[in-house]
Amino acid sequence: MRTLKFLLQKEFRQIFRDPGILRIIIAMPIIQLIVLPFAADYEVKNINLSVIDHDHSSYSQRLVSKMTASGYFRLTDYSNSYPQALQAVERDRADIVVTIPAYFERDLIKENQATIMLEANAINGVKAGLGTGYAGQIINDFNREVREHWIVLPKFNEIPLIEIQTAHWYNPDINYQLFIVPGILVVLVTMVSSFLAAMNIVKEKEMGTIEQMNVTPVKKYEFLLGKLIPFWVLGLISLALGLTVAFVIFSIVPVGSYATIFGFAMVYLLAVLGIGLLVSTFADTQQQATLISFFFMMVFILLSGLYTPVESMPQWAQVIAWLNPVSHFVTVIRAVVIKGSGFVDILPQLWTVLGFAVVLNGLAVWNYRKTA
Repeated sequence: MRTLKFLLQKEFRQIFRDPGILRIIIAMPIIQLIVLPFAADYEVKNINLSVIDHDHSSYSQRLVSKMTASGYFRLTDYSNSYPQALQAVERDRADIVVTIPAYFERDLIKENQATIMLEANAINGVKAGLGTGYAGQIINDFNREVREHWIVLPKFNEIPLIEIQTAHWYNPDINYQLFIVPGILVVLVTMVSSFLAAMNIVKEKEMGTIEQMNVTPVKKYEFLLGKLIPFWVLGLISLALGLTVAFVIFSIVPVGSYATIFGFAMVYLLAVLGIGLLVSTFADTQQQATLISFFFMMVFILLSGLYTPVESMPQWAQVIAWLNPVSHFVTVIRAVVIKGSGFVDILPQLWTVLGFAVVLNGLAVWNYRKTA
């Protein structure tokens, strides 16, 4: 223990002597956590709309006005022909094309039916899917308004009506920031902790100072613990700063306990720091460590459930996601912040991450070669 104490003193002094590390630990997560949630919006707005109006009636104008007033669409092209609208799509001036046929108003009133054509530029599949979905909802709402206007009282034949009442549990306002901010915070804490842990040992390899440590009677596990514990502490500090930013900037207060978040984070950081230490035992240069860490971080982020639900992934991807420690912390922090889950609720994820921590750090100790 005395040896470990001196190693920790050495590591903390080395960290605080390097202002670059402190900027990475403190400034980088704060800036990214402030900027990214405003940019990573799940809603698609300002969809460029092209309208082909062959009717030029009051109803067609009301429909176009209703679509543009929704805030989701921006009228960028009002065409008289299909080739003209297609040209707007090819020039990226239109994402959705709405074709209103001739006699639209007459057919809607006299025949009680009319057809509208919706076409989408599907290069961006997400924008195309959401755009046609928004347009369909607006047209259906417009159709309901027209039907209600033309129903004359008293009615002899009641029109069947299904009334839908919706309720959104835990996030009644569908606030995407409440969903995305905790997930981004987990990714940032992971990047800072695992990346710096990997770079720290590799930097000593390049400088040659690690050889001086290798010839001492310090045991392998003591040396790696001396490298792990400082970044474990700094990772918790980074998490605390991130939760402070979430409260100050986004007014996010966990429904559950902060103790639950930090209790799980203590175990989680052991796992991700184990990944960094394991990478450092394989890499001989900082460039190698950077490339290996970048590879793992891409997998961690894309298969963490941060943007895409894990349940929607193929079965093989779900297996990889289960092996991804980040996905477990993303699930836990969202459950605690939004739903108010406690320690009992997160026990499955806690035991899984604890297993990752034991295996990864054990592999790092086993693979570290203490040679003179």
